[in-house]
Amino acid sequence: MRWPALTQSSPEALKISAITLLVGGCGALVAWGLSAPVYILLGPALAVSFFGLSGQATGIDPALRNACFVLLGITVGAGFDQDALGAMLRWPVAFIFMALVVWGIVILCRWVLMRWFGFDRRSALLASAPGHLSFVIAIAHETRSDVARISVVQSVRLLALTIAVPFVAMAMGVDVSGSIAPAGVRMPLWQVPLIIALSVAVGVVFQRINVPVPLLLGAMVTSALGHLSGVTPGVLPIWLVLPAYLVLGALIGTRFSGVPVAQFVSGLSAGVAITVVAVGLAGLASLPVAYALGMPLAHVLVAFAPGGLETMIAMGAVLGVVPGFVAACHIARLLVLSVLLPMMLGKG
Repeated sequence: MRWPALTQSSPEALKISAITLLVGGCGALVAWGLSAPVYILLGPALAVSFFGLSGQATGIDPALRNACFVLLGITVGAGFDQDALGAMLRWPVAFIFMALVVWGIVILCRWVLMRWFGFDRRSALLASAPGHLSFVIAIAHETRSDVARISVVQSVRLLALTIAVPFVAMAMGVDVSGSIAPAGVRMPLWQVPLIIALSVAVGVVFQRINVPVPLLLGAMVTSALGHLSGVTPGVLPIWLVLPAYLVLGALIGTRFSGVPVAQFVSGLSAGVAITVVAVGLAGLASLPVAYALGMPLAHVLVAFAPGGLETMIAMGAVLGVVPGFVAACHIARLLVLSVLLPMMLGKG
């Protein structure tokens, strides 16, 4: 997924990035004070969103964003264990349901946007896509669809899911009050730069073969292998993990930088409507998958929730979901969309 970010590390760009993180940090403190679930993500996401909608420039320096993804990938990968490895043999059933869910979301949300919000057929289809935003926007530009409206609706979906998923999980009995970092013995400090370097190397390889969010997934794979093999069994210290989650939360909020309030308001109801539809369908599909895999329903719902790949993987780690399962399901969703959208546009 292509995140909005500052394109160069000029003094002005670094200033914007610093202000964005300051606003995000304040948002995290407020959310923590209110005992909000996953406060380190929700607080910054909301604070930076409101700050951007007020007309202020927001953005995250690409180098900082990439560092955040590496640290989050290492954190998520540390959640792998032998039980997670064994569960992989039962995952194909989830991918079948995932494909059906994506198709159902696109069909139903397209109808909702055309019937109730005045979207044309092509723009409604692209706005309905549950993810793969960079791909969607590229198609929208090529087909001369309403790019601005599609972007706002998609951004509202991302923010709404970031807010909703922790509360839904909490309502299902998931404990969201625990530590953000995975439990375990802290990794020796001398190992930290080593695993970071290896993670970046794997991420570069992933980037060359067009794997989505290569640095995050490269770090996740590296950390998982190190954890399973016992070479790097520890977890990152909390003073590295918390800032990474804060940066991700702030990054979510930067999607509304430069968006006029009137444009945001016009896309808000449409974005919320398709989010409700998408979560409803994902929830229905989660029932048989959770039964078949013997997994908690809330965990499968996080894996099926049509939010941002990076956000949902990080959210899953906080909520104690099997990391590989979440990542695999969300990557499957992007692959299905890569085939489904061009096919449906051709028929439309």
